Amino acid sequence: MSPDEYCQQKTVQSGSSFYYSFLFLPPERRRAITALYAFCREVDDTVDECSDPSVARIKLAWWRNEIDKMYQGQPSHPVTQALAPHVPVYQLQQQHLLAIVDGMEMDLDQSRYLDYPNLQRYCWHVAGVVGILSASIFGYSNPQTLQYAEKLGLAFQLTNIIRDVGEDARKGRIYLPINELQQFQVTAADILNARHSERFEALMAFQIERARKIYAEAYALLPREDRRAQRPGLMMAAIYGTVLEEIAADGYHVLNRRISLTPLRKLWLAWKTYIRG
Repeated sequence: MSPDEYCQQKTVQSGSSFYYSFLFLPPERRRAITALYAFCREVDDTVDECSDPSVARIKLAWWRNEIDKMYQGQPSHPVTQALAPHVPVYQLQQQHLLAIVDGMEMDLDQSRYLDYPNLQRYCWHVAGVVGILSASIFGYSNPQTLQYAEKLGLAFQLTNIIRDVGEDARKGRIYLPINELQQFQVTAADILNARHSERFEALMAFQIERARKIYAEAYALLPREDRRAQRPGLMMAAIYGTVLEEIAADGYHVLNRRISLTPLRKLWLAWKTYIRG
């Protein structure tokens, strides 16, 4: 199996919504974004699939070293071997890849966030910089496009947090800010024990409204001249935004089930966004 095939398999197996937007890219950009996504999945799995935090830290340290080796022209992992040729072409910054690894390590250091600014810092590491790297691969002419991409990454991560409240709680993690739980009189025990209530619904309505606002702010930042190149991100936004609205329409029942879209619906949303240009 070639490095590109390894990354393709990793991406398809993840079942991610991102995959559907990759399908519409030219081959070289598609290989590049697939390799980047596979990298993100590898480092994320290091934390999620490792029960011993000390072992996970050792593996993350290995990835930091592997990133350094890639920039020295000596990648050893299939993911970095696949990503390496695209680094100079799209000017992918080493500091951004290292920031992603730092974000994964944050999951080992803490499972709660005091307030939104602290959560936002985490989101920047695990999603904002991914947005910047992705936009670089998609192509842009106006530097403001990177601001749009960073903001869109934040919106995606907030959507993930909202969707995965119950799933994360079963792993012992609560990403919803502590001061906001207190504001809506929802306890950590309520989340951990999947106790749905009117107070919880109010909390989630607040979270969804903030995410909607972030999406709107991101769209406003996208320069007209780069909209066509950045269509893959807009396709993802169409899918993620629909998930957000499905959660609201379902009454915010995210504690004991995970709202998702069918592959056909994801493809349809991606296609609609693509043909709008």
